[in-house]
Amino acid sequence: MLEPADLGPGARGGFTPRAGGVSCGPYAAADGSGGLNLAFHVDDDEDRVIANRDLLDRWAGHHVAWMSQRHSARVRLVTRPPGAGRSTLGECDSLVARRSGTGAPAVAVMVADCVPLLLATPSGDLVAAVHVGRQGLADGVVPATLATLAGEGASVPELYASLGPSICGRCYEVPAELREVVAAVVPAASATTAWGTPSLDIPAGVLAQLAAAGVRRVQHVDACTREDERFYSFRRDGVTGRFVGVVRPA
Repeated sequence: MLEPADLGPGARGGFTPRAGGVSCGPYAAADGSGGLNLAFHVDDDEDRVIANRDLLDRWAGHHVAWMSQRHSARVRLVTRPPGAGRSTLGECDSLVARRSGTGAPAVAVMVADCVPLLLATPSGDLVAAVHVGRQGLADGVVPATLATLAGEGASVPELYASLGPSICGRCYEVPAELREVVAAVVPAASATTAWGTPSLDIPAGVLAQLAAAGVRRVQHVDACTREDERFYSFRRDGVTGRFVGVVRPA
């Protein structure tokens, strides 16, 4: 079900493909088979989204924790698996989960071009799912998540990190002024498209921030969502579904 993420011995996680669910129409897989759209907000049939989320819950062993993503640097701590239903844990763009006596929470980040970043300590006692778009990158959602993990007792250099599929710098065209604004904060994100116009390379920016913080164990699933039809892409398709990165303690 998942494109696996290398998150060390204490955690398991990965990135969902577009195929493998029950969604139809623009939310179906590239070959027309059932799509694994996991988002309610894109106008897919609600019952189909619930069925797709049930598949993810079965993988996790309980209900997955979701956030209402806002392209921010807000981080929220999760200490227990959520109950059933559509509710989220509030507006934020990073969920840090701590293993506790009430269970091992699974946390997810939803994307269709942005970077889904998963993090875990070697023990798996702390894991995180982070939504990194251009605004979150510039505002510091990655450093904020690392600071929260450190505050909960994690050794940042010992963390495992995995970046999932996202739009690449060759494809993410932006106005020149926007590129300069983001590059002023994260120089590594400055890029040029394959056709010679200004762009942003969000994965490169995330990798630079992780390196600056001393994170050494980093995996990058180097697949561009705009180019690779195994994954949903808003930039490519407009009306489309959302895939997720998900992680839980092992």
